[in-house]
Amino acid sequence: MLPQPLPQKAEALADAAPPEAVYRNKEGRRTLRFEQGGKSFFLKLHTGVGWSEILKNLLQLRLPVLSACNEYEAIRALEAIGVDTLAVAAFEERGANPAHRLSMLVTDDLVGTVSLEDFCADWASRPPAPALRIRLVRTLATIARAMHGAGINHRDFYLCHLHLDLATVDDEQPRCHVIDLHRAQQRDVIPRRWQVKDLAGLYFSAMDCGLTRRDLLRFLRHYELGGLRTALGERAGFWRSVVHRAERLYRRERGAEPPGAPGRPAEIDA
Repeated sequence: MLPQPLPQKAEALADAAPPEAVYRNKEGRRTLRFEQGGKSFFLKLHTGVGWSEILKNLLQLRLPVLSACNEYEAIRALEAIGVDTLAVAAFEERGANPAHRLSMLVTDDLVGTVSLEDFCADWASRPPAPALRIRLVRTLATIARAMHGAGINHRDFYLCHLHLDLATVDDEQPRCHVIDLHRAQQRDVIPRRWQVKDLAGLYFSAMDCGLTRRDLLRFLRHYELGGLRTALGERAGFWRSVVHRAERLYRRERGAEPPGAPGRPAEIDA
């Protein structure tokens, strides 16, 4: 753990950071990498979004993210259910005014990891060993199932926000760390639309990885409590919604038709 620095000191650190160390700097939130005591860390500094941003979100029926507390609480919630995520080194929050609340979250740098977006980038042209594909699909389904079962939805659930621990690639259950949780939500039960959004985002981000029907079936089997019988039966409409949303997202973001090989879950011959 780092000594608990005041957010004002974190702001000075952010101001002094070289451009190459800054990953984000907009909407009252800065994210940067720094080193201290021979270790590397990430600082997320929130300086307040302002009343106009708060009102804009409320008018769009969205809850605004007001401080680093949201990500801090999401990290603790994932830790409580055994899902690998970021390790908190320090957290502090100051101020009662929601529009100008000052807060900071420091997490350990995930050394020795790579985002699944990068790890799987060439899978379509250079497929991995089947055993590795099976392990990673099962791991992703297990993470999503545990997270959603605990009432946590990510809101930016893409492969780039899942970091694979390279030392565990050959393990039966590789470790994947869920990151970038600043917009995560927690409830007793996730509304259907937010569950669809998470799963569609994950599917969209994996569409260019050469997915097969078996990959999708395997994910469904490990995600659904009732396995494939439930996924392709009473929950078929839910999974169609996931696929349709992922396809719309792909068209919007890629400007092209999504790869057609996997097909729709409800149409797969189990």
